[in-house]
Amino acid sequence: MLGRVYTASLLGVEAKLVEVEADVSHGLPFFNIVGLPDPAVKESKVRVKSALQNSGYAFPASKRVVINLAPADLRKEGSGFDLPIALAMLNAGKILKSDHLKTSLFFGELGLDGALKPSPGALIFALLAREKGIDKIILPSPNAREAAVVEGVKIYPASHLAQVVEFLNGELELKPVSSSLDELFQKAGDYEHCLSEVRGQESAKRALEVAAGGGHNLLMIGPPGAGKTMLSQRLSGILPELGAEEAIETTRVYSILGLLSNDLPLITHRPFRSPHHTVSDAGMVGGGVYPRPGEISMSHNGVLFLDELPEFKKNVREALRQPMESGLVTISRALGSISYPARFMLVAAMNPCPCGYLGDSHHICKCTPRQIHQYRSKISGPLMDRIDLQIEVPAVRYRELTGESSGETSAQIRERVKKARAVQKERFKRSRIYCNAQMSNRQIQKFCAIDDASHQMLENAVDRFGISARGWSKILKVARTIADLEDQENILSRHISEAISYRILDRAS
Repeated sequence: MLGRVYTASLLGVEAKLVEVEADVSHGLPFFNIVGLPDPAVKESKVRVKSALQNSGYAFPASKRVVINLAPADLRKEGSGFDLPIALAMLNAGKILKSDHLKTSLFFGELGLDGALKPSPGALIFALLAREKGIDKIILPSPNAREAAVVEGVKIYPASHLAQVVEFLNGELELKPVSSSLDELFQKAGDYEHCLSEVRGQESAKRALEVAAGGGHNLLMIGPPGAGKTMLSQRLSGILPELGAEEAIETTRVYSILGLLSNDLPLITHRPFRSPHHTVSDAGMVGGGVYPRPGEISMSHNGVLFLDELPEFKKNVREALRQPMESGLVTISRALGSISYPARFMLVAAMNPCPCGYLGDSHHICKCTPRQIHQYRSKISGPLMDRIDLQIEVPAVRYRELTGESSGETSAQIRERVKKARAVQKERFKRSRIYCNAQMSNRQIQKFCAIDDASHQMLENAVDRFGISARGWSKILKVARTIADLEDQENILSRHISEAISYRILDRAS
């Protein structure tokens, strides 16, 4: 007797359709799962057996049971195969009708009592079902709203194996769950932090606006307590709101990690990730025996903030270089390679010296020039070249702290940023990029033409400060963004001048 149901297996941010076949035949008692199962899938044998018996269904203990997960060359991992394996066995035993099995997809972990427990990847499985023309997904209730974000697929939540069997046999009605993207975005509300709460630091706020306007990376250098962390936390609030496509892209990563719930079925705000400086390279870029996304992928379409940048391990810092350029991270293991999205804005903060008080008029710096050089040289030249804006964040004066806040709100700045991004979207509509920071050398030549006065200013800066070729292109990209924020078609000399002012480490060297 043969039973067959469909499920899916995660492969990076995608999913592959898996056919679960169960063969229950006479012979010596035997129960095995084939098709490259990982340890969690192999352990399904114990969970499925107990779940079937405790749900009132007979387990064929005296028969030969073989479960095949096809395609056999695709590695299967996770506990979400419990439910489809149990259903395939019931289908083989003629307990379960097969009318709806060909047009349905199942996944979920089973408790020993038959209760359905959530499994990661519901959103990705729903996208796969829509692509393959499967019109129904039956899954654990806690995963329902996450999967319901995808239109065109009916999502049926269940809390117990018996409910699924009775529903498929027409003995019980399960109501499909629906989610409206518009409602989810409306419920999200505005960002918690606002730039108007930051006292002083007007030049740093301007740099944040420029960074947001073109998607540029930013480094803030200043003494402890100057407000570097406070400023960085408010960058997400001045970026353009996530669109529906970007939200689903971002939610894919969190779905893999099982970080979504019915209360948070969709990531509607741009992520802000701030890992501690003790994070490992696998924690930052992703990894493991079965590679999982890291912090840079969880920052996709958002902000990755690295406080105390020199304190991060060298291999962690250097691992950021390739994803910062490509917007993608590829993790290669003996079992294969998996790519995760990693298009993020890097915002980093550091002190000007080991003690933190170099240049502070209220504190005495006791660091030697050698110590200062060693501290700053922890940030390699190639990594520093990939940071478009380098700004100084001085200590805030008492008058600025006690005075009334008169700065612009995040919403006001966000409107200017959105207009600049709209110009860039139109400019790059025939390309696969979204903002100025992603321009190639050919696009820089096309869209960043400058006049003779600007050429002379830029030449003097390159010769005087020893700016690299990559630094030169960063200046042009930033100048293009400043012009966009002013709604200027051409880059003017004042735009070049401001862009050069954001390279303080080049000037310091």
